[in-house]
Amino acid sequence: MTHPATHLRRLLGWGRTLARHGALRGIEADPNTPAPVRTLCKVARFGTRQPKVPDYAGAFRAVGPAAIKLGQTLATRPDLVGEEAAHNLLALQDNLPPVDFALIKAEIERTFEKPLETLFATFDPVPVGAASIAQVHRAVTPEGRHVAVKILRPGVREKLARDIDTYEWAAAHLEALGGEASRLRPRLVIANFKRWTVRELDLRREAASASELADTMKAHAGYRVPAIDWDRTNGRVMTLDWIDGIKISDTAALDAAGIDRKDLAKRLVLAFLTQAISGGYFHADMHQGNLFVESDGTITAIDFGIMGRIDRRARQWLAEILYGLTTGNYRRVAEIHFEAQYVPSYHSVDEFATALRAVGEPMRGRPVSELSVGQMLDGLFAITRDFDMQTQPHLLLLQKTMVMVEGIATQLDPEINMWDVSAPFVRGWIRDELGPEAAIADRVRDDVQTLLRLPDLIRRIEDKYPAKGGAPEAHPLPEIDLIVGPNRRRRNWVGQIMPFLAGGAVVAVTHALGLWG
Repeated sequence: MTHPATHLRRLLGWGRTLARHGALRGIEADPNTPAPVRTLCKVARFGTRQPKVPDYAGAFRAVGPAAIKLGQTLATRPDLVGEEAAHNLLALQDNLPPVDFALIKAEIERTFEKPLETLFATFDPVPVGAASIAQVHRAVTPEGRHVAVKILRPGVREKLARDIDTYEWAAAHLEALGGEASRLRPRLVIANFKRWTVRELDLRREAASASELADTMKAHAGYRVPAIDWDRTNGRVMTLDWIDGIKISDTAALDAAGIDRKDLAKRLVLAFLTQAISGGYFHADMHQGNLFVESDGTITAIDFGIMGRIDRRARQWLAEILYGLTTGNYRRVAEIHFEAQYVPSYHSVDEFATALRAVGEPMRGRPVSELSVGQMLDGLFAITRDFDMQTQPHLLLLQKTMVMVEGIATQLDPEINMWDVSAPFVRGWIRDELGPEAAIADRVRDDVQTLLRLPDLIRRIEDKYPAKGGAPEAHPLPEIDLIVGPNRRRRNWVGQIMPFLAGGAVVAVTHALGLWG
C-alpha cells in the first residue's frame, strides 16, 4: 500500500507543473472548491511564475501519460473543471516523442519469443505515430499483407498504475469532504477512467473491441473497421490492416480528392448514432487523428482502446431525451430524467422541464456554428447542481464522444445542424424500438422466455421435493402410548414404569423356580 506521504508528494509535484502552466488559477477562483484543495493549490504554486493565459492541455501533457488520458476525460466535465479548462482540454492531442526502435524491437521479440524478421518481411523503424501509451509502425507480413503494428511503450503499465493509485487516493479524500465534491462523485469518475485505461493497456482487448465494432457496423455502408491479424497480436502488440486514406481533419486534401464534405459530416454523425443508439457500443475516442477517409469516401476508424457501452434501457432514455430536445417536448425529457432516477424524486418535474426549456430553446433551428451540442451539455451541467443530480459515469464517454463528433462535423461543414441530422434517425429508432409493434414484440419475447424457463423451474422444484421411492407403501401401525418422546401424555412417571418393573419381577421368579419353558 502506498504511503500517504508518497501520494502528497506526487500531488504537489503535479500541482507545481500545473501551476507553471497557469492551470491552478481556475481551481482556486472557483467558489465551490473545498478549502483544503484551495490550500494545496496555493502550496503547489508557491514560487512559480504563472502565465496570464492558462494552458491546461500543455499542463496535462507535461505531467505524463496518465494525466493526458485524464485530461481528455475531463474535457467533457465543465462542471468539474470549468468551461474554459474543458474547452482547452478538447485540444489535448496524445502525441509524444517516440521510443527508441531498439526498445520496440526487443519488446516485440520478447512477447512473441521470435525474431522480428520471422514475424514481418519488412518493418519500418520510424513510427507513423507515437502516443502516451503506444506507438505505431508500418510493416509487411511474409504473406505480403500491409499492416500497422501497435506496440505498448515499455514500462507504461507500471507508470500508469502508480499514477492512478494516487488519483484514487485523492478522489477518495476529495469526496470525503462532502457537499459539492460528494455530488460530483470523483471516485466513480476515477474508477471509470481506470477501467478505460486498463483496457487500453491490453491490446488483445483492443483487438477484440475492433472486431466487435466491425460486427456492429457491418450493415452500415461507408464505415469500415480494419481487420485484425490475430497471429501477430497479443497483450502488448496489435497488428491490423494498414489504412490508406486522408485524415478527416485535412479539409484541403479532402477537397482535392473530390470528397463531399457536407455529406461526409452527415455520415459521420449518423455513424456515431448508429453505434451509440442502435448498437449500444461505440468508438469513444473519435478525435481527428483516429478517423480517415478513403478514396471512395468511406470513413475508417482506428485506435479502439476506449469504447463505450450503453444498455438498451439507457439507449431508450437517451433517444427520447435527444428527440424531446429537438422537438421541444421538455416535459417528456424531464419525465425521463425522473424515470431514470437521474433527478431525485423530491424535485418537481415541471420545474425541471422549465429549466430544460431554458437550455434547449436557444438551440432549436440554429446551425452548430452558432449553438452546439457542447453548449447544450454545458447548459445541462449548469442545472445539475440546482436539482441535486449526481454524475452518471456510464454517460461520461457518450458526452465526450458527442463533443468530439460535433467538433469534427463542424470543421467539415460549418453550417451543419446536428439536430436536423439526428432527428430523423432518432425518430425512426424510437418508432422501431418504442412503438406499438415493438412493445408487442417485447412482450411476446419476454413471455416466451418465461415459458421456456418453466421446465427448468419444475426440475428444480422436483430436486427440492423428490418423489416417493420405489418400495411399496407400508401398512399402518398401531398407535403406542410411549413413556418417553415428544408426543406422550403427561402422567406420573411412577405409574408409567411400575407395570414394566412388575412384569420383570414375574419373569425372574418363574425362571428361578424352573417354571419358565
